[in-house]
Amino acid sequence: MRGGSSTGSRAMFNFEDALKLIGEQTVLCVGDLMLDDFVYGEVSRISPEAPAPVLAVTKSELVVGGAGNVARNIAALGARCIFVGVVGEDEASRTLMRALAAEALIEPHLVVDPSRPTTRKVRFVSEHHSTHLLRADWEMAGAINANTEKAIVDRALAALPRVASVVLSDYAKGVLTRQAIRSVIEAARRLGKPVIVDPKGKDFSVYKGATLITPNRQELAEATRHALLASEADIAAAAGELNRAIGSEAVLVTRSEAGMSLVPARGEPVHVAAYPVKVRDVSGAGDTVVAVIAAMLAAKTSFEDAMRAANAAAGVVVGKRGTATVSAAELRHRILPAASLAPEEKIIFDWSVLDERLAQWRRQGVRVGFTNGCFDILHRGHIKLLTQARAACDRLIVGLNGDASVTRLKGEGRPVQEVHARAEVLAALEAVDLVVIFDQDTPLELIRRVRPKILAKGGDYQREGVVGHELVEADGGEVILIDLVPGVSTTKIVRKSRAPQSS
Repeated sequence: MRGGSSTGSRAMFNFEDALKLIGEQTVLCVGDLMLDDFVYGEVSRISPEAPAPVLAVTKSELVVGGAGNVARNIAALGARCIFVGVVGEDEASRTLMRALAAEALIEPHLVVDPSRPTTRKVRFVSEHHSTHLLRADWEMAGAINANTEKAIVDRALAALPRVASVVLSDYAKGVLTRQAIRSVIEAARRLGKPVIVDPKGKDFSVYKGATLITPNRQELAEATRHALLASEADIAAAAGELNRAIGSEAVLVTRSEAGMSLVPARGEPVHVAAYPVKVRDVSGAGDTVVAVIAAMLAAKTSFEDAMRAANAAAGVVVGKRGTATVSAAELRHRILPAASLAPEEKIIFDWSVLDERLAQWRRQGVRVGFTNGCFDILHRGHIKLLTQARAACDRLIVGLNGDASVTRLKGEGRPVQEVHARAEVLAALEAVDLVVIFDQDTPLELIRRVRPKILAKGGDYQREGVVGHELVEADGGEVILIDLVPGVSTTKIVRKSRAPQSS
C-alpha cells in the first residue's frame, strides 16, 4: 500500500506506523445503538402447526450492534471511542450499558429516553447452512424528541475537541435528526475534524459538508436517482455527482463481493476488488468499514490507504459469524505482503473463529491433535515433533505463544522473530492445520477450548508435567511424547549465533 494523495506520485505508506498512530487516536461516534440477538440452531423438520421450519435452538448470543458495533470496531483497532447514543429504559438498555461499560476503550455517553424502546434485533440462524431464517425487530424509528435531541448534540459537541475524527452511523432509527447531523458536521468542520458518514435514506443533502460518505451501490443509485449502476464508470459518475451535490471530499462506494470504489472530489477514481474469502455472515460489515476509515483518517492517512485498509477489514469480518469486529492484529495480518493462501486459512488470532472451525471438524468426526510452543527459530527438532504429532491425528492445531508470552518465558531478547513471522512459517508446513495465537504463559485455557484427543509434547517432558494432560485424559484423549532430536534447540541456535566468532 502507498500513501499520499490519490493522484500523482505517492510516498511509501507504512501500515505498521499507521497502526501505531491509530492506537494514539480518539474517535467520536454518534448514531443509532441497538442490541443484536443471534439465535442459532438446526432445522430438521417443518412445524405441524403451520408451513414453517422449526429451529432447534443450540445457543444464542447478545452483541452490541448498530452504531455501537462501529464503536466496538474502533476499540478493537486500539483507538479510543467516545460513543453518543440513545437507549430506552428496559432490559435491552441495561444489557447494552453493561456491555459498553466492559469495553475499556469505549467511553459511552448514553441518553436514556423512557418514551422509546431500545432498538433490538433478533436473528434466527440455521447454524449448519449459516442461513438467516427470520429477523424480529423491536424499535421506534421516529425521530427523537427535542429534549433528547438537545442532549445528544450537547454531548457530541462537548466531545469534539478531544477527538481526531467523527463517525455518524445512521441506521434511520431516529437518533441522527437533521438538526443533530447539521450541528455535528458544522462544528467538526470549524475544528478541522474529518466527518465520515454511513448514510441512510434517499436524501443525502442532510450530510452536506461531510468529509467522506460511504453508501453501498443501491444507496448511491437511489440518492442520485440512477436506475442502474452496472459498471465502475457508472459508479464513478454517480459518486462524482454526489460529491458535487453535498460538497464532500470523497465518496466510498461499497460493492459487496465486487469490492469498493473510492471517488475523490479531486483526482481519479480507485477501484479495488474484494478479498477472496468464504463469507459466513455480512451482518455489521458496513460498521467495520466505516470504523476503519475513521481510525485511518484520524491517523492522517490518505483516502486511498484508508479504503484499502477498510477493504481488507471487510474481508476479515465477513468470515466471522454474527456482528463481529476486526482486531489490529487481524488487519495487520491481512494487509501486510507475503500472505499466501495457507497462512490466511490457517492462522487464527480470534478464538471465536477457532470455535467455528472446531465445530465443523467435530461434525465431520475428525480426531483433533494439539501441541504448543514458541517456535522462535524453526529447526529439525520442531519438524519431527509436528510431523509425528500430525501422524497421530486427523487435524493438528499448534498453539503459538504471543510475543509478550515468549519474553516472559524466555527472557529479554526473545523472541527473535515476532509472532506473525513465526505463525506464517508454521502455517506453511503441511503437517500443521491451524496455528492459534495465545498470550497466556501456559496453553491451558486454549487446550480447554480445543478439547483435543491427542496432546503431543517433546520427549523431555514427563506425562504428568505436560500442561493440560488431566483435561485431555479426563475427556478420553491421550498424551504422546515424541523423542527429541539430540543437541538441537532454539536456545542453542540463538546462543551460537550471538557468540563471538574467532578469526
